[in-house]
Amino acid sequence: MRNTKMASDHIFRAQRCLKEAELALSEKDYAGVVRRSQEALELAIKAVLRYLTIEYPREHDVSGVLVQAGDRLPKYLRERLQDIVELSAELARVRGPALYGYEIEGIPARESFGRDYAENIYHGVKEIVNLCSEFLKTSINFRK
Repeated sequence: MRNTKMASDHIFRAQRCLKEAELALSEKDYAGVVRRSQEALELAIKAVLRYLTIEYPREHDVSGVLVQAGDRLPKYLRERLQDIVELSAELARVRGPALYGYEIEGIPARESFGRDYAENIYHGVKEIVNLCSEFLKTSINFRK
């Protein structure tokens, strides 16, 4: 059985995280941009998987499961699968430092990421969240 309520809530929360990332960007909180973007991407992928009734591991990077479901995705998502996988893996890798910094090196989160990196991450995630949202809108009676 499809759990459209959960999928809808996941994509709502992904969009909310994206707004918070945008706010962080405007405030030059680049670590905040990275962290909230990671959460947005994770939730968007999980929304699609939840709609497709595919169980995913309780991990932050579940893009591999999305790849396995590739034949069930619309063309516009299939065409971006490699981008999704790469971005999800990258963000899962820097998720901790975006919150805590590099503790061993004594580098706080606010000094761990620059503007260009944060902007690139935000814009890449925004595109993918929008694609996932479009998939859900066209697949279920989804309301923002």
